[in-house]
Amino acid sequence: MIRFAMIRHGHTDWNRAGRIQGRTDIPLDDEARASLKAYRLPSGWRDADLYASPLKRARETAEIVSGRDPQTVDPLIEMDWGKWEGLKGADLKAQPDSGFRDIEYWGWDYRPPEGESPADVWARLSPWLFSLTQDSIAVCHIGTMRMVLAKAHGWDFLGPAPFAIKRNRLFVVELEDGHVRVADPDIVRLESTT
Repeated sequence: MIRFAMIRHGHTDWNRAGRIQGRTDIPLDDEARASLKAYRLPSGWRDADLYASPLKRARETAEIVSGRDPQTVDPLIEMDWGKWEGLKGADLKAQPDSGFRDIEYWGWDYRPPEGESPADVWARLSPWLFSLTQDSIAVCHIGTMRMVLAKAHGWDFLGPAPFAIKRNRLFVVELEDGHVRVADPDIVRLESTT
């Protein structure tokens, strides 16, 4: 059994503005950099293999909280939101013909125009995930994390999510024999450096 922990990257200007980032390579904002410097990986996780999405916001978050360079892994990249990247979810939701839906109504096959479905993300992520051979941490994105946590919780993107992804926490699952399940504990806070 392997433990796999995920951390969501720090804030960007687009996060704060409510814009959909997807694969657009937006860096951390200055406030996020300053805030992240007050945290580090918790004991018991500092020597785990460290991975990050190739996007700047994830790589930089990993470097700040770990004090080392992560190995970048393409399958950890954020969900592709296609034509909706850069737009605001609230604006799309206000347009009845946009096709935008809240996550509770996605299902595994919901796809933004020219983007990826949750099933697509899982198909590219799972081979890498199940190739891990020891406890590992990945700094990635809410979309990527949702796919792993949905599988662990048995959630099908219909109805309220059984988890809430917040920053400055490790969300931990266990990997074994091609299955992913919720670990105990499933959430571990980053430690304060002060």
